Order: sequence, then structure tokens, then C-alpha cells
Amino acid sequence: MADATASLKESGHRAVMTSPRAAGDDLATASVSPISDEAQAAYSVFCRTALFAPAQSPQWVRHWTEQIRPDAILATLAAGGRPVLSLALEIERHGPFRIARFMGGRHANGNFAAVDPARLDEITCSQIRTLFDAVAAARPDIDVVALQRLLPDFDGTANPLAKLPSFPSPNLSLAVDLDGGFEAVLSRMSGKRKKKKHRSQTRKFEAAGGFRRIQAHTPEEVHSLLYAFFAMKEFRFRRMGIANVFGDPQVRIFFHKLFAEALKESEPPFLLHGLEVAGKLRAVTGSSVGGRRLICEFGAISEDDLAHASPGDFLFFENIAEACRDGFSVYDFSVGDEPYKRQWCDIEMKHLDVLVPLTLKGRMLASGLRGNAGIKAFIKNSPKIWSLTKALRRKTAGKRPPSDED
Repeated sequence: MADATASLKESGHRAVMTSPRAAGDDLATASVSPISDEAQAAYSVFCRTALFAPAQSPQWVRHWTEQIRPDAILATLAAGGRPVLSLALEIERHGPFRIARFMGGRHANGNFAAVDPARLDEITCSQIRTLFDAVAAARPDIDVVALQRLLPDFDGTANPLAKLPSFPSPNLSLAVDLDGGFEAVLSRMSGKRKKKKHRSQTRKFEAAGGFRRIQAHTPEEVHSLLYAFFAMKEFRFRRMGIANVFGDPQVRIFFHKLFAEALKESEPPFLLHGLEVAGKLRAVTGSSVGGRRLICEFGAISEDDLAHASPGDFLFFENIAEACRDGFSVYDFSVGDEPYKRQWCDIEMKHLDVLVPLTLKGRMLASGLRGNAGIKAFIKNSPKIWSLTKALRRKTAGKRPPSDED
């Protein structure tokens, strides 16, 4: 890693390089450094040939670091002097505890750390633990490394972090199998009814003043779509009585930068789409590209006079059709089990959570986090209890400030 030792000294943390361990014919070492310009440059070079999920991409890491300015580290396992696995983590304080997580917090879903696919079979559970030993040595203040919402596999490639003890994440992730193209998808998912509804929506939108589906191709279009999305989401979260995870101004700037900068690439890894009716944006989606998977990271609709015409459903119809034309194998609705997703999805995915305690306090915290995840899973997998929970949440909306724990 470029100048890792110097970077660590500047930050006040110790440079760490673990003792070598066998990895096939090579020797494995683990190193940890703060995320500096040099560390990010080395990470970007590794990612040119590595396999990684969108929230561990160099673009995501760079923009999150620049805008949020978290306490962040890069932990890398190397063999034969070349990296084979690298983790970009941010450290957050929760009461008396410090937790290291994937960069992006709750915005980071379907996580898969950057790995060298050609050398994936060389990575053992023992070597991964060596990596966390290095984290503990470099940052003895970290109590737990919480690797949440892990993909079990990435386009058929097993997640090496799943070799560690894990348990299912509380939330399901739903997706659409695009095998055979859009007509095949429709044939499996009540296609006649969907086509009829789509034609009816088209007539309603034309009668309302005309419509167009937009993909952001310029920074100005990115900003326009995101401004509309944030306003839609803020209204929605307030009505539901839950915390607005897009409310932080720096988080909003992060997304503006992320999607605008993505346009500079020949095949942008982050995409924005919108449905405009009568000159007003009525629905917006933000997507990422992960291998052969198009992932809907977020979406919202304008709750106005045309909400009854389901502009969000209309936009998903168009997005999924385009994903088929573009050769994607899966349209991923990401985390969350909602009725509008069930109308399309024929794939259920269980993400995994891995908790690695590094201190005695961390062992207690890991036990609590695991128990909390179990309670959440029980509530969300019990339709009656989950419906009651959401109803109570809506009823108390406006009576108290929503909290992150909601």
C-alpha cells in the first residue's frame, strides 16, 4: 500500500503489518492504514481487476470520504506482495462503543469487499482473521467490526467473508430474474395484467399533459432528479414517522457527487432515471451496476394528484425492460420487502451479517447486536406484527422526532 506507514504516523495511529502466513505458495500479510490520498490511489489500482459491490467501489469510497469525512481505514490482505482482499471501513461511535462498518452506513447494501477473483480460492478463514488481528493492533479502540448485509455470492462468486461465522440479516432482498428477456419476465409475472395497466397509465399520463422517461446524462440532470427525489423522500419519511436517512446535507452532497462523477465514465456505474408528467417529476430511481446485476438503490414518487396512477410502477416497468435490453441477468430491488417489489420479484436473497469482536466490550456488543437482529427479523417476518408496527409508527408521526433506531 502506498506510503501506508507515513499515513498512519500522520494520523496518530500505528502502522501494522502482520506476520506472514502461508497462502498456497505465497506468504499472506495484512496491513491497515487510514484512508489517505495514497491509500485510495492504491485501492483504485487494485479495483481495476478486482471484484466488488458498488458500495465498495473506489468512487463510492472517495466521495463518501470527501463529503462525510469519517474516521476511516483501509484493511488489506496481500499474498506474494499483491493484494487479494481489501476492506474500506468507517468507524462510528455508539455510546461507549466504536464499531467499524462498511463505508456508507445504511446506504451500503448487498456488500461484497474488493477481492482478486483469480486468487479467491487462496483466501482462508485463518487469513481473514489475520486481517482483523491487524485491525485490532492498528486501532485498539475499535470494539467490533460489523460486516452487515453481505451478499452470499457475487454473480456466482462466493463471498470470502461468508467463511466467517455469520447469521441472516433481518431484511430480505428481492430481485427479478431477467433470463429470457422482458417478454419472458412478463410471462412469469402476470404479464397480461402488467401490460394492460401500463397502457392505462400511458393514457392517463398523456391526458394529464404528456410524459417522458428521463435518464440523467448531464450534471444538471443529476441535480434536478436528486433534488426532486430528496423532497419526495423527506415528505414520505415524515408521514411514516421514521428517520430520513437522506436528510443529512453532506449525505445529499455525496449522492450528487457520486452520480454526477459517474457520467465521466464510458459505462457509468451509477444511474438516475425519472418519470416526468406534465413537466413535473413524479417518480425517481437511483441505480448502481454490480457485475451482471442492475441494482435499484433507492426510489420515490411524488404524492400528488397523479399518485393514484402509480408513476413508480410505470417507471419500474420501463427500467426492467431496459435492463433486459442492456443484457443484465438480474434486476435487484435491494433490501426491503414491499408489495410493489413482490409484483415483480421471483428471487429472494438473504444477506448475511458477520460480527467480529476485537475487545471484551466488543464481545458484549456483538451479542447484543445479534439479539437485536433476531428481534427485527422476527417482527419483519411476522405480517401481523409488522403491520401493527408500521401503523403505530405512522400514528406517532409528528408527535416526536423520528430517531435512527426507528
